[in-house]
Amino acid sequence: MQEIVSARDANQHLSRYLERVEQGAEIIITRRGTPIARLLPVERGPRLSDAQRAARERLRERMDRGYALGGARVARETLHERGL
Repeated sequence: MQEIVSARDANQHLSRYLERVEQGAEIIITRRGTPIARLLPVERGPRLSDAQRAARERLRERMDRGYALGGARVARETLHERGL
């Protein structure tokens, strides 16, 4: 179902039109009678497979551990020591 509304009306009643879009409607917004925008429901992407979910979890675990880039580890306190 397609509805045509003015930009002024869309601005004043945005939440009403968003509810209609959630229900599957398409809203065309016009300015001075000329279509300028279209509100459509977002299409959901494909669901991840079990293998993809497992791979994502492995990646997150690896990122949490961090990567060794070489060099010496320095304690934060050492970086901020001041020689007085």
